[in-house]
Amino acid sequence: MSKQVQDVETIFCHEVGSEYLVVVSRDGKRLFRAKLGLSETNAGPRPAKFRLKRGSSEEPRQPDEFVELARRAERIRISEQTSSSGRRELKEMLDGYQLEAKVVRTCRYCASAGRYSPITTETAIKDDRDWICTDCASKELERQLSHVGGLTGAAKDRLEELMHEVQDLERIVNLLKGQLDPDLTKFDTISSTTDEVDPVRVDSLDLHPDLQGLLESRFETLLPVQSLSVDHGLLSGDDQLVVSATATGKTLVGEMTGIDRVLEGEGKMLFLVPLVALANQKYEDFKDEYGDLVDVSIRVGASRVADSGNQFDPNADVIVGTYEGIDHALRTGKDMGDIGTVVIDEVHTLKEEGRGHRLDGLISRLKYTCEQRAADRESYGGAQWVYLSATVGNPEQLAATLEAKCIEFEERPIPIERHVTFADGQEKVGVENKLVRREFDTESSKGYRGQTIIFTNSRRRCHEISRKLEYSSAPYHAGLDYGRRKRVERQFADQDLAAVVTTAALAAGVDFPASQVVFDSLAMGIEWLSVQEFHQMLGRAGRPDYHDSGTVYVLVEPDCAYHNSMEMTEDEVAFKLLKGEMESVMTHYDEAAAIEETLANVTVGGRAAKRLNDRMLGEVPTKHALGKLLEYDFIDGFEPTPLGRVITEHFLDPSQAFSILDGIRKDDHPYDLIAELELRDTEL
Repeated sequence: MSKQVQDVETIFCHEVGSEYLVVVSRDGKRLFRAKLGLSETNAGPRPAKFRLKRGSSEEPRQPDEFVELARRAERIRISEQTSSSGRRELKEMLDGYQLEAKVVRTCRYCASAGRYSPITTETAIKDDRDWICTDCASKELERQLSHVGGLTGAAKDRLEELMHEVQDLERIVNLLKGQLDPDLTKFDTISSTTDEVDPVRVDSLDLHPDLQGLLESRFETLLPVQSLSVDHGLLSGDDQLVVSATATGKTLVGEMTGIDRVLEGEGKMLFLVPLVALANQKYEDFKDEYGDLVDVSIRVGASRVADSGNQFDPNADVIVGTYEGIDHALRTGKDMGDIGTVVIDEVHTLKEEGRGHRLDGLISRLKYTCEQRAADRESYGGAQWVYLSATVGNPEQLAATLEAKCIEFEERPIPIERHVTFADGQEKVGVENKLVRREFDTESSKGYRGQTIIFTNSRRRCHEISRKLEYSSAPYHAGLDYGRRKRVERQFADQDLAAVVTTAALAAGVDFPASQVVFDSLAMGIEWLSVQEFHQMLGRAGRPDYHDSGTVYVLVEPDCAYHNSMEMTEDEVAFKLLKGEMESVMTHYDEAAAIEETLANVTVGGRAAKRLNDRMLGEVPTKHALGKLLEYDFIDGFEPTPLGRVITEHFLDPSQAFSILDGIRKDDHPYDLIAELELRDTEL
C-alpha cells in the first residue's frame, strides 16, 4: 500500500451506519475504498478498525494506516450528508493528529457507492430533499422514464434539460404524472411583434362610395397587412399572395378589392375555402357585412347547400364556395359569368396530399375559364387573384409560381406561450379538464373569459372528451349538421361554452375566438400533423381584440402511435413540430392525381388541356396521363367519354372508378359498392 499512500490526493469520508466509508482518490480517480471505525479514548476519538474493501470482501489493516494516509493526503473532505455527531467525531479525531478537514456537499448516491463526487449549488440536483450529482440524477430520471414507456431522444433531452434548469428531479417526475407546473411545461414563447407600417387611412381609399362609407363607419385606418397590400397595388388590380398570422386582418384584403369590383360592375367575387364549415361561416359573415350592398350565394357541392336549402345562384354578386364546389361547377360546364375577383383562402392546402392537386387543378381551370371569357367579351377585363394563408414556408417562391406579388407580414399581434406535458390516453382528459377550468376562470383585461379549443384526431374522441369536461363544452366536426355547428359557433361567441372539442381537419379558419389551444393528439386521422398544420392550429390561440396573450398546450403520450402505419411516436413528433421549420408549399403528383387532373382539364379545356397542365404548380406528366386516359377509355381524342365525364364530375380516381365498374358488372348492391370503396380508402 506504500505506493498507493504516496499517490493519495484526496481522502473522502462518508458516514455509513456506525462506521465511515473512506474513499481514497487521485486526479479524480478512485484508488481504493476502506471502512473506518472509531472508538472513544482518553485522548478523544481514535481509529479502532480499518479495513480495505476489495469487491465484496474486506481486508483488515492496522488502524494507524489510516493516520498515515491522512497525513500524506493533500486534502481531507467530509460529506455534508454525514450526521452532525459524525462530522463532530471525525473532526475531533483529525484534530488530535493536527489534520484539517473540510465539510463538502457531495452526491448521496455516489457516496453510498463509494465515489467522491463534490457538488455545488450550480451543479446539484434536488432529489427527495437531498442533493445528488447530475450523472446520478440522469440515471434516476432514466429509471423513472422506464415506468412510463419508451420516451424518444428528443423528449428525454427536453426533460433532462428541464431537470438541469430547475435542479429538481422530483418536479420532473411529477411532470410525467400529468402535474401542470407551468414553469416546467413551458417550452417557449412566440413573442408579439409589430412591424413598422404606415397605416393607410380608410378615407384615402379610392373605393366605390357605398363600400367606402361602410368601411369608414367601422374603422379609421387599415391594419398593417391591409395597408401593405393597398400600398403594393391591391386596388390597382395586382394579383397578390398575402401571408400573415391568424387574426392580423388579411381576409379584408380580399373583401375590399372583391366587393369594390362587384360594385363597380367589374365582375363577381368568388371566395373559396377548403371546407364546408368555413364556407358556411364566411357566407353568413358576407351576408351580415355586405348583404345590403351585394347578393351573396354559396356553393359547397354538386347541388346540396347548407343555407336552408336555397338554390345556388351562379349569377350572384358574391359566391362563397368550397374548392370542390366551384370545381364541380366548372367540370359540369356551368356558366359562372364575369368573374372580377377570385380569393383563395388557406392556399397552403396546395401541399396537402389528396387535396392539393385538386386545388392546383382548380386554379388552372378557373384561370382558363376567365381568359376564355375575356377573349369572348371585350368589355370583360379578367379576374384579379388574391391568395391568403397564415402558414407558407416559401412565400416568395409560391408567389412567383402563382404570378402574384408577395405581401408577407410577420407580425404576431399578441404573444403565444407554448407548453408541453406528458400524459397517457386515460390521463389526457383529466389534464384537459384542469386546463379548461383554469382558463375559463380567468378574464382578460378586455373583459373576456378564457376559452379553449381542444384538437383531437377523431369525431368519436370529440364526443368522448366533451362528455367528460366539467365546464360547458361541445363537440364540433364535419359529421354534425349545419344547424348544430352554427349553434356551437354562436354559443362560443357568446361565451356560453368554456371549450369546443374539434378535429384537426377543422383547424383552418373556423372563427372560434379562443385564448387557449390544447392538442389532445398530434395526428389528423391516422397521419401525423405537418409543421404547417401544427402552426395553423396553434395560431387559433389568442385574439388581439379579446385576449392579452394566447396559450398552447401539447399533451404528449409517450411511445404512442394511432395506427401501425405511423412510423414515429407522439413524443418524437411533438418536438419535431415544436422545433421544425415550416414546410414549403409544393404540389406533388402521383399517377392517379395526374390522371384525375388531366381528365378534368380535358373536360374543361379540350385541346387546351396540355396548356392547363403546364401552368399548374406541380409537375404533371401530361403525355403519360393522356395515354392512360385513352387506355382506360376515359377520353376520346380531347373529349371525355360518357364514362370519363361521370368520373370527373364525381372526383373519382381511376382505382375508385374501376372498383365501381367491377361491382356494377357483378350486380353488387349499391350499399356493397359504397362499403367496398370505404374499406379500400381505409386500407390505403
